[in-house]
Amino acid sequence: MKALVTGGGGFLGGAIVDLLIARGDEVVSISRGAYPELEAKGVLCFQADLATESGRGGPLAQAIADCDIVYHVAAKAGVWGRYGDFYAANVDATRNVIEAALRARVPRFVYTSSPSVCFTGEDEVNASNDVPYAEDFLCAYPETKSIAERLALAANGNAMAVCALRPHLIFGPGDPHLLPRLLERARSGRLRRVGLGSNEVTLSFVDNAAHAHVLAGDKLKAGSPHAGKAYFIGQEETANLWGWLNGVLQELEIKPIKKSISAPSAARVGRVMEFVWKWLFLPGEPPMTRFIAAQLGTWHTFSMQPAYDDFGYREVVPLFMATKLTVEAFRQK
Repeated sequence: MKALVTGGGGFLGGAIVDLLIARGDEVVSISRGAYPELEAKGVLCFQADLATESGRGGPLAQAIADCDIVYHVAAKAGVWGRYGDFYAANVDATRNVIEAALRARVPRFVYTSSPSVCFTGEDEVNASNDVPYAEDFLCAYPETKSIAERLALAANGNAMAVCALRPHLIFGPGDPHLLPRLLERARSGRLRRVGLGSNEVTLSFVDNAAHAHVLAGDKLKAGSPHAGKAYFIGQEETANLWGWLNGVLQELEIKPIKKSISAPSAARVGRVMEFVWKWLFLPGEPPMTRFIAAQLGTWHTFSMQPAYDDFGYREVVPLFMATKLTVEAFRQK
């Protein structure tokens, strides 16, 4: 099988690439940057800005030619930045890849989405597929991912079967996003527990998220149960966010988080900081935003039952082992 992975040099994209290579698939990747490490693995790599790449004769058209499946993983993540940048990377790019896939008659398309497309700022407990999209968003990332997910699912049909996966809080060895940011703030003493600290979350070990993508892609075809649908993906066991994080900090010999701030206070601080950063054009991102406050202070647990029922997803690495492997990797840095 020949597969295109957009963003194959990224954290999740790279894990998907490794799974496909391990079973003998021909893998192509397209990204904005160069990734010699992918080429060393035998991946055919192309460089392009997918937001402006039409796919008519350029690198995208070359990358997608004769592919049996596309895993569209590339995206702009984050909680702060220009809306136009998020829209270009998440919406325009998705539209371009979908159109290129349809022109190339690719039969299967797996889109990497995010649970934040449904996040309203309130608790989500054992949420399932029927959770509606949010109407008001706290930052540009979930809003543009919501638009892009709907674009992808709208392309599902007889010409191309499409599904979307929403992995939550991806972590693991090589994590460049979630844990490094939390660890840096914890080391500097700037991390505060938001709320009472009782909130449970669904985490996603990167190997499990990659496994879900490959499994969903393998079983995807016109009329299959998961065609045209979106699925939450993560560990089957939930974790107390602050207990889990303090456990990781203890293993890495970093002082645990003891200071806290109430959820309403964190939201107010986030609103003020957003205002200051926006109007004073301050560099970087605010240390607190409304989205961060809401994410850190609420429950986010998701049911894996729909993914199991429709394409057989089961985690391959349980939470305790995923945490152990991650801690060991961070110890070696």
